[in-house]
Amino acid sequence: MNIIKVKNTEMGGKEAFKLVKEDLENGAKVLGLATGSSPITLYNEMTSSDLDFSNITSVNLDEYVGLDADNEQSYHYFMKDHLFNKKPFKNSYVPDGSNPDAEAATKEYDKIIEENPIDLQILGIGRNGHIGFNEPGSPFDGTTRKVGLTESTIEANTRFFEDEKDVPRFAYSMGIGSIMKAKKIILLAYGEAKADAIAATVDGPVTEDCPASALQNHPDVTIIVDDAAASKLK
Repeated sequence: MNIIKVKNTEMGGKEAFKLVKEDLENGAKVLGLATGSSPITLYNEMTSSDLDFSNITSVNLDEYVGLDADNEQSYHYFMKDHLFNKKPFKNSYVPDGSNPDAEAATKEYDKIIEENPIDLQILGIGRNGHIGFNEPGSPFDGTTRKVGLTESTIEANTRFFEDEKDVPRFAYSMGIGSIMKAKKIILLAYGEAKADAIAATVDGPVTEDCPASALQNHPDVTIIVDDAAASKLK
C-alpha cells in the first residue's frame, strides 16, 4: 500500500486528482466512484479541470434502497450535483435504489460491472472500516447485493436527513469481490474519526471484521490521509 499524507482535504483532492489524471492519460476508460464527504474535493478538482470525460464511463459503489434518483439524498443526486452536471461522462451507472426487486437490481448491476471493468476505483471508508456499504462481516468475495446498514452507519448518515426515521436502513452495494477487481484503488480518509479504521486497514489483520483490510491483498492501492486519519498508523 502506498500511503500519501496531506495537510487537509483540499490537498488530498489535489493528490487524488493527479493520480486520476495520470490513469486517464494512460488509457483508463472506466472510473469507479464513491459518495460521501471524502471524495468531494477530488470532484471539485475534476470539475474545475480542463479534462474531458465524455469518453469515460463511471460506475458508482452504492445507492440507498427506496430513494428515487431525483431524491436530494440519493447518491444519483449527489453525483449529478458534485460531478456529472458539470462534467458529463459517456455513461454513468449508479445502482437503481427505486427498484424494490433486490435480486433483479443487483444482478443487473453485476452485469454492468462485468461489461465495464473498472480501471480506477475511488473509495471512502466508514468509521467501522466499511467500503461501499460492505459492513463488518461482509464476505471478501461478495458481489452486488442488498445490505442492511449498521446503527453506526445510520447514525453517521442522520446529519443528511431532517429526521432519523427518514434515514434509509438498506442499500444496494457493490461487493468487496467486485471492488477488488479494479486495476487500481485510491482510498480517501480525513479526520480523527477515521483513524481507527485506517490503522485496522493498513496495520491490522486481514479480517472481515474490518472490510477495508481486504485491500492489503490488492496489488495497487493508494491511501490518501490527513494527519488526523493517519494518527494511529504504526
